[in-house]
Amino acid sequence: MNLEPNSLIHASSPYLLQHAYNPVNWYEWGEEALAKAKRENKLILVSIGYSACHWCHVMERESFELHEVAEVMNKHFVCIKVDREERPDIDQIYMLAIQLMTGSGGWPLNCICLPDQRPIYGGTYFKKNDWINILLNVADLWDTEPGKAEQYAVQLTEGIRNSEKVIPNIRTAPYTERDLQDITTPWKRNFDMIEGGYNRAPKFPLPNNWQFLLRYSHLMKENATQVATLLTLEKMAFGGIYDQIGGGFARYAVDSNWHVPHFEKMLYDNAQLIGLYAEAFQFSGHQLFKEVAIESIAWIEREMTSPEGLFYSALDADSEGIEGKFYVWDLLEFEKILGIDAALMAEYFNVTPYGNWEEEEVNILLRKYTPEEYAELKNIPIAEFAVKLKLAKEKLLAVRSKRMHPGLDDKCLTAWNAMMIKALAESSQIFDREDFYLAAKKAADFILSHMSTENGGLYRNYKHNKASITGFLDDYAFFISALIALYETDFEDRWLLEAKRLTEWVLSNFRDLDSPMLFYTPANGESLIARKHEIMDNVIPAANSVMSQNLKHLGILFDEIRYTDKADAMLAAVHPQIKTYGSAYSNWAIQLMNEVFGINEIALTGNSVNEVRKDLSKRYIPNKIVLAGTNSVLPLLKDKQSIETKIYICRNKSCQLPVTTVEEALKLIN
Repeated sequence: MNLEPNSLIHASSPYLLQHAYNPVNWYEWGEEALAKAKRENKLILVSIGYSACHWCHVMERESFELHEVAEVMNKHFVCIKVDREERPDIDQIYMLAIQLMTGSGGWPLNCICLPDQRPIYGGTYFKKNDWINILLNVADLWDTEPGKAEQYAVQLTEGIRNSEKVIPNIRTAPYTERDLQDITTPWKRNFDMIEGGYNRAPKFPLPNNWQFLLRYSHLMKENATQVATLLTLEKMAFGGIYDQIGGGFARYAVDSNWHVPHFEKMLYDNAQLIGLYAEAFQFSGHQLFKEVAIESIAWIEREMTSPEGLFYSALDADSEGIEGKFYVWDLLEFEKILGIDAALMAEYFNVTPYGNWEEEEVNILLRKYTPEEYAELKNIPIAEFAVKLKLAKEKLLAVRSKRMHPGLDDKCLTAWNAMMIKALAESSQIFDREDFYLAAKKAADFILSHMSTENGGLYRNYKHNKASITGFLDDYAFFISALIALYETDFEDRWLLEAKRLTEWVLSNFRDLDSPMLFYTPANGESLIARKHEIMDNVIPAANSVMSQNLKHLGILFDEIRYTDKADAMLAAVHPQIKTYGSAYSNWAIQLMNEVFGINEIALTGNSVNEVRKDLSKRYIPNKIVLAGTNSVLPLLKDKQSIETKIYICRNKSCQLPVTTVEEALKLIN
């Protein structure tokens, strides 16, 4: 490690700061580095990762911390480090380049570019000697055959600009249940009906996939998808991927039965999973799902919430340089902590003398039963076992909290915070927890007051009292979605008015005149070699699919045909691709399902609005919008004010006569 830091010492990103004492003369992406490359006619080396990325740390240790490697990098390249979570726009472009070159991608992502940012070569993780050889060979190519390098750059840049092009598509026939069946029929072949998830390893949670399938099961009355979805949620909750004593999920399991996690914990995964488990509880009444959602929120509150009420980005996989060390237990320590109940709890959590992970004689906590099932198996009254379990978890958590913690990525990102705000707002409704609503409201108010730009847009990031990066489409899309969820929790018009204002901002600044889709970067943003869309739903739903759903909801709420027409055009353009690969278009498929079954507009009036909303929140109606309030700006509430409680059900521009009870309303919906 160098005694003198490089220029990353001034970065806001924890990932960049981790590299501040490398002997590599790293720069942040920006004018200084890009101008230097052009001025000196030097190749640019763009190295992209994130703070919780295990192999990013490995490559740093094996290459970037070594003077012999740094010497080659500094001599031949302008070296730029990028945090993919802060700058997904840059990551998006060079990830596409790597995929075009190699057929696959991942992080760390290392891409060599011409002085004008166009890529010519790259890959992911490289061993030290391979890395040095590649650097020398590409540098030699630039010195001796610059024309060949230029040729590579032209081909790759053309490929990047033309990939994912979505052309307008006029849909004339109505969508049908057959359209939905065409998506799920090939999808179902990949289900693992024994361990849940898909028939492969590693296994990722992919919450939006299961959210679509849960809703599909309900609306289509489909048993196979229901069994697969609930099995998956149960198996994940039982597995090592779930933190059995602290709450929250790791990013993925390396095996096929959710046993061994890759221990990093990401905010975006957990926000989506909290929402999914809350929704699954609403659907099924399964107490396990409620327990998982509430425990995970407790973890967010305990370890991932900033003093301002925002939410941090991630926890690293490693502590003391060892992956998973913070989370695992040996039997002796386990027995020492739990005493008389140790044997009972060791069997419950699968703790053995030999260990259940690798050859370390350590155990990842996991289980096979719900507390109720285990109490019955052991012939212990459930109330008695519940007390023992609660005490055991508290004792283990207290001891674990004294260990050296994994690294915390304490930057706060608008898009990921918005996912958490939405999850909290929806959980507050489903579990009748005002504290969840207050946490959501606090974070949303902070973003509006401290992360708004002077010209009415949003910043992406916040750390150390500073927001510095212009927001991208996902920041707007997820935050607008969160504002809609907050409105449905407290019925304050201000959330919807803010959502509408930001939607107008998006339509002005992200539009593509040649496509119904929205660009990922704003028109006034930094100019990169390509301006891309984000279409496919992945671990996180695509910004365009989220924005399309927002436009549909706000179009209905404000009777704004521009919004609904735009949403319809976006869905029509992507519809031909959905059935080819359902799991990569699951959020679009939710919108398609809403078109098939319609969106129930539930307008509440009268003195008992909150009681009615609480009752409604106990019922599973995935395709709904709920609105209420006096003196509201919303057209659907106009001329619907009364002292007596009334429930209006409207769908597809047609309203039923009002009813006075939730039971009567449900008959109109079903």
